[in-house]
Amino acid sequence: MSSLHKSRIAEFQDVLGDPKIVLQKLRELCFSGIPFDGGLRCLCWKILLNYLPVEKALWSTLLKKQRELYSQFLKEMIIQPGIAKANLGVSREDVTLEDHPLNPNPDSRWNTYFKDNEVLLQIDKDVRRLYPDMAFFQRPTDYPCLLILDPQNEFETLRKRVEQTTLKSQTVARNRSGVTNVSSPLKTSAPNSLSEYEVLPNGCEAHWEVVERILFIYAKLNPGIAYVQGMNEIVGPLYYTFATDPNGDWKEHAEADTFFCFTNLMAEIRDNFIKSLDDSQCGITYKMEKVYSTLKEKDVELYLKLQEQNIKPQFFAFRWLTLLLSQEFLLPDVIRIWDSLFADDNRFDFLLLVCCAMLTLIRDQLLEGDFTLNMRLLQDYPISDVHLILKKAKELQDSK
Repeated sequence: MSSLHKSRIAEFQDVLGDPKIVLQKLRELCFSGIPFDGGLRCLCWKILLNYLPVEKALWSTLLKKQRELYSQFLKEMIIQPGIAKANLGVSREDVTLEDHPLNPNPDSRWNTYFKDNEVLLQIDKDVRRLYPDMAFFQRPTDYPCLLILDPQNEFETLRKRVEQTTLKSQTVARNRSGVTNVSSPLKTSAPNSLSEYEVLPNGCEAHWEVVERILFIYAKLNPGIAYVQGMNEIVGPLYYTFATDPNGDWKEHAEADTFFCFTNLMAEIRDNFIKSLDDSQCGITYKMEKVYSTLKEKDVELYLKLQEQNIKPQFFAFRWLTLLLSQEFLLPDVIRIWDSLFADDNRFDFLLLVCCAMLTLIRDQLLEGDFTLNMRLLQDYPISDVHLILKKAKELQDSK
């Protein structure tokens, strides 16, 4: 370990060592990248995403309360419906019209159950595709959810629900136009059927199954938005970071901690996923136009070239902004970009500058290329050095 790296770790430890952490100091440090060592990144992200307060004395009580709350969510939204499904038909004389799966009432428990299945199938399909070039999400977690996997339990788990349902995931229409319509070169195609995945022995669950559970609970608690394709790409890097924490005490609770950090992050970016808000000032269209207006200010020649070729920001910036660049780069690089995004005072203003930097760094190719060539460049971004991109974005920020 270099002396520079050691001194950087010491700086973080110094700021995090205060009984009341000075958030501005922490932001400034995190903006330039957070070391993985000693679980520093995991801890900093939890503070930056407003999961942990700056007063360290409050941490243990808050964490205990939140993790217990998450266990309660599991019981209410997965275990209890699973028990009800498993018991259906055990005592037929007790089944009332209200309890019956064929009850036509749209508010009935079973109608809700079947609607949930549609959402679950879409989540299942998407989480199995998470970073297929990495083995991590297919591997078993060291900390399977004992509430769910206890062999004494005889209820329908999410895994069983997916295996047993005959619904087609194509019936779910809650996808955002453009989020997944252009495949990234970094994402290889995932296997198509459940049978193509390695079946883990009883008592084990893969990391992707944990992510599935997080997204399902989120969808249940947020019916207004539920689940939209692309959310899997937001929760993936968060969960990976927390589930690889070198500190075992934190790592054990990666699922609950990821859920609350993901919920907080979604509270800030959820408008990107709500189609009815697209054209509002908080919607994705406004943000895409902001990328172009920033480009016009920084590089008018390039801006005019893209306008002349009728290359609209919707063709590429939709995915960049909605998914926080998570499909454009390899996972370690995405995590490094997110260090800076989470540390941004005006949350995600810096993302607009990163997108602008990505354009200006390939300006020569864009100025020379025709529409087809330029579209290919923008949808399959050629530069992999995120440090260069972040440096350029910072220069654009400082030149205001």
